[in-house]
Amino acid sequence: MTDNPTAQHRAPRPLARARALPPWTLLAAGVLAGGVLGGAYGALKTPTYTATAYVVAVPADKSDPASALGFAQAYGRVATQLAVLGDAQVWAGVPAATLRSGVTTATSPDAPMVAITATSSRPDLAADMANAVSRALTRHAADSSDATNVELQQFARAIKPVEPSSASPALTGLVGASAGGLLGGMALLVRPRRAPRGTEPAASLPAPAVAADTRGAL
Repeated sequence: MTDNPTAQHRAPRPLARARALPPWTLLAAGVLAGGVLGGAYGALKTPTYTATAYVVAVPADKSDPASALGFAQAYGRVATQLAVLGDAQVWAGVPAATLRSGVTTATSPDAPMVAITATSSRPDLAADMANAVSRALTRHAADSSDATNVELQQFARAIKPVEPSSASPALTGLVGASAGGLLGGMALLVRPRRAPRGTEPAASLPAPAVAADTRGAL
């Protein structure tokens, strides 16, 4: 079977089609696909709500006011421990494990205040979790106030959030479009380039057949 001498110079169909596409199509396709996927993720993902309660450390009459700042830092670390969450779960109506995964605390180096933030898929539960932990923390601080000369008082209760704190579908769509555009740009860099006209290699022709043996003809 004779091989086609021009077959090795023919580009595969997928590569030929890729070369025929305008360069901007890969970038546009990446942006479009990323935006659709990102928007769908934001629309289908369960929204989360965040609520924050604040407690403040107050020194006793015979205590140094500067010590309240140090105890506020300590109580901020204790707030997510099982000793506090075990009491808070009764008021929040959720297991301690849910409080541990959904509650975080933050303290300030300048003010003796502890921020207790709770996150949940239900806005009312987020507020209940934050308030339950702040209540349990103030009770634990009151039990040891005779030794520490510092007590915790509620500064602000957590209120039910009216809007989710998770990203909106528009934002996730924008992020997805950006990521898709980046991937499309990377694909554009590795895209096979179309050869300039006139530079295609000429098709090789088979060499003329040579006579088998001309010695007998002479």
